[in-house]
Amino acid sequence: MNFQIPPIPDLHDATLAQRLQHKLDHKTKPLGSLGRLEELALKLGLILGSETPELRAPQMLVCAGDHGLAARGVSAFPSDVTWQMVENFLAGGACVSVLARQHGIALTVADCGVRHDFAPRPGLLDCKIAPGTADALSGPAMTAAQCDQALANGLRIVQQLPGNALLLGEMGIANTSAASLLLARLASLDIADCTGAGTGLDAEAVVRKTEVLREVLLKHPAARIPLEALAAFGGFEIATLAGAVLQAASERRVIVVDGFIASAAVLVAARLAPAVLQRCVFAHRSGERGHALLLAQLQARPLLDLGLRLGEGSGAALAWPLLVSACAVLREMASFESAGVSEKSA
Repeated sequence: MNFQIPPIPDLHDATLAQRLQHKLDHKTKPLGSLGRLEELALKLGLILGSETPELRAPQMLVCAGDHGLAARGVSAFPSDVTWQMVENFLAGGACVSVLARQHGIALTVADCGVRHDFAPRPGLLDCKIAPGTADALSGPAMTAAQCDQALANGLRIVQQLPGNALLLGEMGIANTSAASLLLARLASLDIADCTGAGTGLDAEAVVRKTEVLREVLLKHPAARIPLEALAAFGGFEIATLAGAVLQAASERRVIVVDGFIASAAVLVAARLAPAVLQRCVFAHRSGERGHALLLAQLQARPLLDLGLRLGEGSGAALAWPLLVSACAVLREMASFESAGVSEKSA
């Protein structure tokens, strides 16, 4: 692997944290009464290095790719759904399209390795490395060079996007399998605990999926460090997202993490550069079985728990207004002193 990780310094700033906490504590409200919104405001202030943080030009990046492992029957949907959903994103009809439009979030779709040729159009980036990864049960999903290229593509995409906030989304039939494999291997967990219904498999099909994934893990016993595991299990969209996370972290952007797949990309990035987690806000806990375990690995407290398991960035878009509100409270809410309101009696 020749991929170069961009510099990602530690954001720890005790003086700024103290100033932010003091500011929150002296707003016109009982101490701590805004609960986790105050925690979120403090985190956003630290990420953006400001006592008056402002989120600018938020970018939803949806990375799409196909998986050779889909041929093993690990998904309830055929792999053609990947390219069909990309068309749906671009036409504005997908859930993430609707939510991004509602909240003024710019949507970019990256073809990282979809098994389809798309006509060029605004909002679509051509980052195709191959028409889907290889079957991970036959060999590595990606070569080392392909993995490097996908990571580098993620860096380059973010470098070209405006704003100071990146929301993560994805699309790829069978990518819950790749995420389950990455979680099991990098966290040394049993694959059965990491494997869920994905696109809607019944209980019997989940058992079959788990058996296939157990065979994949046995096929790649040496793939234990992050980039080797990423190459072994795929996919192109997860690797591109991992690169995007690293670049966004190096630029001190707020990173809004969606569900299971996006969290798997963050797991890889965090194993390469732990300080990325200082920049991450975890939008929600997915209904996908392995996501709670993955969040635990990342020591993450998600904002929402709505039983979502759609992916594509939908949970990140739903959580976005909470980030906007947290910043607004810090910037605009009066203090007891400025409003002439008496504080709590001693």
